[in-house]
Amino acid sequence: MEETIGVTETAPIPQQRGELLLDHAVRYVEERHWDVFAGTWLEPGDGRELCSCGVADCPAPGAHPAVKDWRSLASGSAVGVRRIWGKHPAASILLPTGRTFDALDVPDSAGFLALARLERMQRTLGPVTLTPDHRMLFFVLPGAGAKVPDLVRKLGWLPHAIDLTTRGEGEYVAAPPTRYGGKGPVQWARKPTPANRWLPDTEELIDALAYACGSEAAAARGRRQAAAGAPAR
Repeated sequence: MEETIGVTETAPIPQQRGELLLDHAVRYVEERHWDVFAGTWLEPGDGRELCSCGVADCPAPGAHPAVKDWRSLASGSAVGVRRIWGKHPAASILLPTGRTFDALDVPDSAGFLALARLERMQRTLGPVTLTPDHRMLFFVLPGAGAKVPDLVRKLGWLPHAIDLTTRGEGEYVAAPPTRYGGKGPVQWARKPTPANRWLPDTEELIDALAYACGSEAAAARGRRQAAAGAPAR
């Protein structure tokens, strides 16, 4: 069984160092054969860290593409990666989806429930990230977006009724140790290892993920109904 993070809150870490980001980016390219590209970064200003994009209320400070044509800049070359981070050592590490992998994106509360269930069933699992905005992303083979809606319906859930989305072609994910402003770093809930080099197909994970997300949705509806029916104080 792979080591997993057993917490739902991300702990603060020291400010990212350029060489650490570069080292991680190179390993993703060399060891996993993932394309990577450099995103925005964090800069000090007004007593806090601001996104290099210059937008004061940036929704993902320091963790989104810096240019519109980022797809063409994603590189699978270690030489290219070293050159890019040599110019922008604090840049976030972003991975394009829809190439070597897609990602199934769920709330972390549902994600930890599904992860535990999948491990008990000894299902094949790939890397899983945990973001500081309380999302978990399960890496699967490309093509998830076309499969998920029908698979979810076959399991008895309405796709729009549960919080389970896919990141596929034309999208991206932030890779550890990228930080989201003052929220904290992206972490590995399940680290990339030689054992999980071969990614699972969506079908291998969808039942546990849909069940966990459906349970979360039902619990949320119950809480809203209880709140609506509560007597006024």
